[in-house]
Amino acid sequence: MVIRLTQFKVSANDTDELKEIYSREVVPEVKKQQGNINAMLLEPLDGSGEFVSLTTWENKADAEGYESSGKYRELVAKLNGIFDGKPVLKSYNT
Repeated sequence: MVIRLTQFKVSANDTDELKEIYSREVVPEVKKQQGNINAMLLEPLDGSGEFVSLTTWENKADAEGYESSGKYRELVAKLNGIFDGKPVLKSYNT
């Protein structure tokens, strides 16, 4: 199994918009991708605005296929006006 974490910061004014777009547009699209197990948004308890998008994949090939398809970049683009800085993507094996 592969976990992909995209870390990013948003201002307090944009938190509600971020959560709305993520749940309405990002999650359904990610869940349609081959090998996707789950997609969720992690909201910081400390109010720092440092969010994490967590996606879980059956295997490395599926995670890489999602990346190479351009779908990841397309979904990140939906949130570009909300980010405070550039998002950082990291992938992990379980």
